[in-house]
Amino acid sequence: MTRIILFNKPFNVLSQFTDRGIEASTRQTLSDFLEVPSVYPAGRLDRDSEGLLVLTDNGRLQSQISNPRHETPKTYWAQVEGLPDEAALKALREGIQLKDGMTAPAKARLIDPPESLWPRMPPIRVRKSIPDCWVELTITEGRNRQVRRMTAAIGHPTLRLIRYSVGNWSIDGLDSGESREA
Repeated sequence: MTRIILFNKPFNVLSQFTDRGIEASTRQTLSDFLEVPSVYPAGRLDRDSEGLLVLTDNGRLQSQISNPRHETPKTYWAQVEGLPDEAALKALREGIQLKDGMTAPAKARLIDPPESLWPRMPPIRVRKSIPDCWVELTITEGRNRQVRRMTAAIGHPTLRLIRYSVGNWSIDGLDSGESREA
């Protein structure tokens, strides 16, 4: 039977169980939160990103979730600097030219700040002279730092990034650092 664990990854945690890097003694990994044998992340979240990480013991499912060929939708909440106008959102919806090529079209819309949001430690930088807002983006790819690069390309750098959902799974009901079986 396939095992699926949904984990709400906190900020500054690596999406792997071990750390062999230079800062290994100071960086948190999945093993600081999960003691589930034989499951592995289906895809990654950067250390400075938060939100849903799906872990499974099923290699086929792991590939289906992480391989862009399968077009599994992933929805992100991005707190961005400034207030994107309709032209900026349209550019996201049509695809953005990045250094590694054109992105597939994304679903993009402005949203209210998520109600059930946990505080981030450390908090994002706030500049009184520059407003910020939240954009919900759904993509089917998964390039390195793709959402951050897309928002930067439209002139609205990402300040905080949370993966809300992968396919039909979401972080609803999971606080930062919590997990549950799917």
